[in-house]
Amino acid sequence: MLALAGFRRPLAAPVRSGGGAMPRKGKESGKGPAGPGAAAGPVAAAGDGCVRVAVRAKPGSRCSAVTDVTAEAVGVAIAAPPSEGEANAELCRYLSKVLEVKKSEVILEKGGKSREKVVKILVSMTPDEILEKLKKEASS
Repeated sequence: MLALAGFRRPLAAPVRSGGGAMPRKGKESGKGPAGPGAAAGPVAAAGDGCVRVAVRAKPGSRCSAVTDVTAEAVGVAIAAPPSEGEANAELCRYLSKVLEVKKSEVILEKGGKSREKVVKILVSMTPDEILEKLKKEASS
């Protein structure tokens, strides 16, 4: 009995309330807009003065067009097949035309092989200005 006394845990041991080291789903505290001027929705200001746009791509369409602007993403039909990066290049080209910026200022940041993409706009425009242009294009 005396040999087992060293293996006992103290009764006042700290109790972990979270369990493992992984964060819990749905408990994203502190995840707000990226900074001043950040808009809620598919268009948000990046920390480095750029603007990020969440895009839901629809490749293989007859013509390129902004189909809808929702709270999650901007729907863009792309007139290029989804092979060998053709649709990604057409998406950047089309968004540069809609937003009236240079093609080199529109960069595909995430989603090279997915329909859910993030496009980075390297100009000093506010998210509201970009969202307004996209909504105007979607309504026409």
